[in-house]
Amino acid sequence: MRRRRSTIRDHHAETALFGRRVVVSLIIVVAVFGILLGNMYQLQVIQHQSFQTRSNDNRIKVVPLAPNRGIIYDREGRILAENRPVLSLELIPERVKDLESTVARLAELLNINAEQLLRFERNRKRERRFEQVILLDQLNEEQAAIFAARQHDFPGVSIEARLVRHYPYGESLTHALGYVAKINQRDAQRLKEQGLDANYAATRTIGKLGVEGYYEEQLHGAVGYQQVEVDIHGRSLRTLEIEPPIPGQDLVLEIDIALQQKAQEILGDNRGSIIVMDPRDGAIMAMISQPSYDPNWFARGISVDQYRGLLNSRHSPLLNRATQGGYPPASTIKPQLAIVGLEEGIITTDTQIWDPGWFQIKGVDHRYRDWLSWGHGWVDVDRAIVESCDTFYYDLALNLGIDTISEHMVGYGFGELTGIDIGEESSAVMPSRGWKRARFNQPWYAGETVSIGIGQSYWTVTPMQLAVATAVVVNRGSRPVPRLLRAIRDGGVELPAVHEQKPPVQLNNPENWSVALNAMEDVVSSVKGTARTAFKGATYTSGGKTGTAQVRSIGQDEEYDAETTAEKYRDNAMYVGYAPVEAPEMVVIITAENVVGGGGSVAAPMARKLMDFYFQDEPVVGENAP
Repeated sequence: MRRRRSTIRDHHAETALFGRRVVVSLIIVVAVFGILLGNMYQLQVIQHQSFQTRSNDNRIKVVPLAPNRGIIYDREGRILAENRPVLSLELIPERVKDLESTVARLAELLNINAEQLLRFERNRKRERRFEQVILLDQLNEEQAAIFAARQHDFPGVSIEARLVRHYPYGESLTHALGYVAKINQRDAQRLKEQGLDANYAATRTIGKLGVEGYYEEQLHGAVGYQQVEVDIHGRSLRTLEIEPPIPGQDLVLEIDIALQQKAQEILGDNRGSIIVMDPRDGAIMAMISQPSYDPNWFARGISVDQYRGLLNSRHSPLLNRATQGGYPPASTIKPQLAIVGLEEGIITTDTQIWDPGWFQIKGVDHRYRDWLSWGHGWVDVDRAIVESCDTFYYDLALNLGIDTISEHMVGYGFGELTGIDIGEESSAVMPSRGWKRARFNQPWYAGETVSIGIGQSYWTVTPMQLAVATAVVVNRGSRPVPRLLRAIRDGGVELPAVHEQKPPVQLNNPENWSVALNAMEDVVSSVKGTARTAFKGATYTSGGKTGTAQVRSIGQDEEYDAETTAEKYRDNAMYVGYAPVEAPEMVVIITAENVVGGGGSVAAPMARKLMDFYFQDEPVVGENAP
């Protein structure tokens, strides 16, 4: 009986244990299922969007689309810079069975040179094997035809069309327009620092100089994108969505290309520059710097030999002489100096000095020669400008002193950037005592002030500064900021450029403007005017001032002979002029380097030809008429 009861108790115990185990197992199962259900809910509901995005990121590739660069026009609507379609030979390395052999055969077939092959190798190493790489970036018609006939022999190689910047007027506008060129590491770093790298994701070139560089932001536009479905290897399968790029804005310049080309023709093979500016608002209608170069070389991809030739040329074609060239202003600044002398009370309109053909500082043996060796006799301020008497200005400068001259001349824009809308500009040198001490740690000497009186010594100017300084006189004080931009076109809207002015030159006696202007008019119209011969018979009125700048010092007993002097030591011929006298609408600045002849015989005739072209078909007026 006891054994039976014990057996029953053991059975109940086992049953209870089993039950507990079942319960625990059920709890575990329920817990596991709960966790699984929770995870499924987390994955499929809460984190659905996140995983969907990751999946799309693996399946969808975003490809940037380059915007079309804005077109540049002249003031008459003629295209100065455009985008032209070109054909490029491109290949996908993974689709080419024997890459080395294929490239070698193509090089032989299409005359691809070693430099182009080297560029291809550099680009190929930067790209993935399934992406296109340019082998030849611009095919001519003959190359395109040859390859088209043999394309079946080159699987993985194809001809693609793209847009390339083109400058139809070539070297005529290089120093005004600048150019675009391939984005280099320095450009890429700058774009990254400015937070603009994403906007250039599909762009190969960028504005480097001139208008192209200065207005890069407006011309470039905004990048677009297309969503492309790709396979597991990243190859494109189909396009899902496109966000088109926004084209760059078009620019209209103040440049008149007909006047620009005429200026280039007039300057010819001479090194130098020509500027035509509207003094009323600073509009640059022509700006030539010679020698120049073809900007299309850079837009297409300049070769090492081409760039080395430009860089090492003794004629410095890369220098924009109009805004960076530093020239002694010579006699072209005599009108401004005369106004300073009148304002400071050093001279009056009645002041006369005797000119024997030379000037001498008291107590100094050295004689500063006048260009007219026998002298001009008795000279007042009007005659000193008309006949360009050096002796009068030697005396005036010495009495004014260098610091007074410098202080006034800065107001005309000398020694400062003009603010023209290109990045390539020099402030040149407007010397003073402090400048020389800081530059050379030397004192200023009286003899240097004497030379300053005729625009020599340390004084250098850019032709653009001369244009502004001449405009200040013509405008009777107002000082325009020169500009190339006329308007920006955005869709169907044309936004005019802002016309800026710098602080004007204000005279105590405004009549002093008339003294200088009347004399400048006589320069081209009076019997002894230094530009009379050049402007004889003109059908318009004008004023101006000639200048002949020495490139090197001439010894006391040495005679200058341009014919026997080495070219690099010959004088520079200069001319500043304006027309018409009644209401000036153009200022012309001529600079011709190292020529035989001076401002009156070389530069003034150039200005006459340019003004004739500008005023062609104008009626005969004034005393300059034949």
